Amino acid sequence: MPVIRIVHRTPAPATEAWSRLTDWERHGAQVPLTRTIIETAPPTHAGTIFTARTGVGRITFDDRMEVVLWRPPAADAPGLVRLEKRGRAVTGWAEIEIRPLPAGGSEVHWREDLRLRGLPRALDPAVAAAGRLLFGRAIVRLLAR
Repeated sequence: MPVIRIVHRTPAPATEAWSRLTDWERHGAQVPLTRTIIETAPPTHAGTIFTARTGVGRITFDDRMEVVLWRPPAADAPGLVRLEKRGRAVTGWAEIEIRPLPAGGSEVHWREDLRLRGLPRALDPAVAAAGRLLFGRAIVRLLAR
């Protein structure tokens, strides 16, 4: 799958944008038919594991993720979190980087390599377009609080 890249500017300071975009339980509320299950005790850190379960009834699939890098923003330094997708159906990785802007606010860089097992490569462009739409809407909603 191609890497999905989204850049979004927000008036929120980097620390505020970070806390909103790394609130994993709220991520599930932004994706239709999805809920997030946190499997490790808070606060989030490298080693935190959570699952985004999408579906209806018995027809579901899990996007199980592990936080492998957790570096919150500090002063004027950007924050970066990296997730490795460890599911049976969904693999790949995601990174959320939040950069403070000199004039105030921050810039979010969302990168995601989304792989769906068994899906033919011919569908990569459609998956990438759907991912950009879905993740772009999630970013806007998570930052709006």
